[in-house]
Amino acid sequence: MDVKAGVLEIIQDVTGEDMSNQMDENLFDSGLLDSMATVEMLLALESRFNIQAPVSELAREDWDTTNKIVASVTSLMG
Repeated sequence: MDVKAGVLEIIQDVTGEDMSNQMDENLFDSGLLDSMATVEMLLALESRFNIQAPVSELAREDWDTTNKIVASVTSLMG
């Protein structure tokens, strides 16, 4: 399973933006993610990759770029 491609697809579904050329763009600072979009994205990531990512345990700065999301999902997949 290609984590990067899956994460990019989910981010595009949630935000409407293709982030493949902006992997280090801060998704919160750019206004692409807010609290509701973050929950939607996390639910999609959990479903797609069969991981558990409780919102209460996630620091925003660990999930603020596409690269960080890919790394976090990869680590949660174990």
